[in-house]
Amino acid sequence: MENGISELKKKLCYTSVHIAAEMPEDIRDAEEFCEDYKEFLDLSKTERETVATAEQIAQEAGFVPFDRFGKYKAGQKVYFVNREKSLILVTFGKKPLAEGVRFVVAHGDCPRLDLKASPVYEKDGTAFLKTHYYGGIRKYQWTTVPLSLHGVVILKNGKKVSVCIGEKDTDPRFVISDLLPHLSMEQNERKLSEGVKGEELNIVFGNIPFGDEDTKDPVKLCVLNILYDRYGITEKDLLTAELEAVPAVKACDIGLDRSMIGGYGQDDRSCVFASVSAQVMLKKPEHTAVTVIADKEEIGSCGNTGMESLFLYDFMQDLCETQNAKVRDVYRNSICLSADVGGAFDPTFRSAFEENNSAFLGHGPVIQKYTGARGKSGASDASAETFAGIVSVLEENGVIWQTGELGKVDGGGGGTVAKYMANMDVDTIDIGVPVLSMHAPFEVTSKLDVYHTHKAVKAFLES
Repeated sequence: MENGISELKKKLCYTSVHIAAEMPEDIRDAEEFCEDYKEFLDLSKTERETVATAEQIAQEAGFVPFDRFGKYKAGQKVYFVNREKSLILVTFGKKPLAEGVRFVVAHGDCPRLDLKASPVYEKDGTAFLKTHYYGGIRKYQWTTVPLSLHGVVILKNGKKVSVCIGEKDTDPRFVISDLLPHLSMEQNERKLSEGVKGEELNIVFGNIPFGDEDTKDPVKLCVLNILYDRYGITEKDLLTAELEAVPAVKACDIGLDRSMIGGYGQDDRSCVFASVSAQVMLKKPEHTAVTVIADKEEIGSCGNTGMESLFLYDFMQDLCETQNAKVRDVYRNSICLSADVGGAFDPTFRSAFEENNSAFLGHGPVIQKYTGARGKSGASDASAETFAGIVSVLEENGVIWQTGELGKVDGGGGGTVAKYMANMDVDTIDIGVPVLSMHAPFEVTSKLDVYHTHKAVKAFLES
């Protein structure tokens, strides 16, 4: 009787499983795969750098710039870069475009601190940079963290200067100060969300004066002089610049068993790497495979490099014209994986989660039928047919997966690019890597989850 009950439970009940227990042979493969992933994270601290690194990977795999007047055969690979901030990779399939394509869409932007237009100021003998945070951050987490400065500045003569200070071992780094505990009694009375306020996220930038005793703001003058000597940048040039402060940390193994990866920007660059690495491995897929790295997801997918714009739609129009196909037919027959991370269950803060519907580290990519907040606001809510079809593909290809939601129903929530693809009449569902400490300056993922997300994307693109 006991054996009969056990068999019945096995047949009727569902429990997600740890990949290491189910497929221990994948542990080594995941470790090797994630060595390249850690290098990718270190090279891709901004959306521009993410696109540039992915473009280089694609070029090395044989991708060439897309020619809208060209004619392409199955197996040929092309790419398109949109304003250095978003990227489209295409491997042509055996079937005509009119029969649909396999879309995978991830995003290359991450929460960070942008410099304000007029950032440099001096106060009481110290130079600072004013910032404006980008995306959903917990502001207190960004104090006392070593920071680096990345971006581009357009000089008066039109020359574009790339800036990267703080990533080399010999570089200086920057930091936002916080109060010492001995003097923080008043600060301790603030709500956690206001423990550090937006206008207090000021980066310490210098401390040595330049000039004589009559010089106004001599420390500010000193740091501006260094910027000019090194880059030719003046304070006026900073008004139009695009500079971002990000954590000056290297991706590394986490845990005595080295089972996890810690690093900045894993939301959503874990899915970017899983998707790009799957795309470049394709030979001659059945359907044309289209991988998109979008920008601005963290602030609503707005702008001409985000998914709310027409850059993908227009590209697909051009792609369809190479086969005299109608774009509406292509979209209607297509399927999309919205490749974005999910929040991993954290036993330390278990009250924020609903355990039966949470994603766990090491249990594979999390498939989310819907995202959004409260009453599914901002979600696309995939159909049962789409969900079941994706699951079938994954299980046929040995991918361990799980499902989950982003915490309790009224606990908060968040959206992805899924709704923008669904708005174009594409069957879309969310899938991605579970992340601990999401949106923090240092996030944690499981190597096995990153690897199986790669396996999931590859299986989907080949289906």
